[in-house]
Amino acid sequence: MSNRIVYSIIVPLYNEELVIDESYRRLKKVMDSVKEDYEIIFVNDGSKDKTREKVEEMCESDKKIKLINFSRNFGQQAAITAGMDLSQGDAVVVIDADLQDPPEVIFRMIKKWKEGYEVIHGKRIKRDGETFFKRFTAKIFYRILKSITTIDIPLDTGDFKLIDRKVCNSMISISEKNRYVRGLVSWVGYKQICVEFERKDRFAGESKYSLQKMFKLAFDGIASFSYKPLAIAGYLGSLSFFTGVISIFVTIVKNMFNQSKTIDFSIIISMNLIMFGITLGCIGIIGQYIGRIFDESKGRPTYIIDSTENYAHIKKREVQQ
Repeated sequence: MSNRIVYSIIVPLYNEELVIDESYRRLKKVMDSVKEDYEIIFVNDGSKDKTREKVEEMCESDKKIKLINFSRNFGQQAAITAGMDLSQGDAVVVIDADLQDPPEVIFRMIKKWKEGYEVIHGKRIKRDGETFFKRFTAKIFYRILKSITTIDIPLDTGDFKLIDRKVCNSMISISEKNRYVRGLVSWVGYKQICVEFERKDRFAGESKYSLQKMFKLAFDGIASFSYKPLAIAGYLGSLSFFTGVISIFVTIVKNMFNQSKTIDFSIIISMNLIMFGITLGCIGIIGQYIGRIFDESKGRPTYIIDSTENYAHIKKREVQQ
């Protein structure tokens, strides 16, 4: 058998000790059935439970399993990036460990890849085990993102996808720090298609994506591919100015007709609150963009590797840019 690796499966991990055994079992079953050489790359994103120990045991018994340990928690997008950087397969699959994205869908992705498609997105047509709030906000976000960006990011797709080696190499060449991987995959182009599937409930445990992380990922996606929030800030500023001018004019005319010299302070206070709110909101939007520029200017690495398993050519504590 050739030593050439055909498939690289990237699995970001953060406190997944409850699901890692089952995730490994199902991924291995799927990839063994493909009858082509593969590697499964687990990226431990600073887990605080026994995730690292469990994967290290897998690496001892199965040399197709590789482990990348970060020095701390750098985030899911950084973990996916590290997996791509160290992957060797002709095709690269990104999938979460929680089994909400069924590993069996990989069969259909591989089929499309062999038909000549270079990016195969996993598109969710149903989302089990998620709250109404999460389903609703995700649906709204994807549609807002599509409407304000100039690239075609398929609706209802996440990080679960298969990409060709040349797509992966293009992703590796992108150096930006606040990465929105699913958007970057669409941005690089190539021949793309979606494979539909029903998303399942988590096998065990709870989602590690807090509301704060969800909002950050959402803004990373918007800020990475659209300047329209800055334009909206300008529009709001103009609107608040003209609203203030009209309000003053109406107040003067009203006082002239009523022959009143008193001033309705409640209106003034309300107008000031509205103006200050709009102003601070616009400053916040601009600040987010400036913050991203600052992050890029520092030149820090996207992640830092503490150690690896089954990577003979990777030195311990190697820093990836």
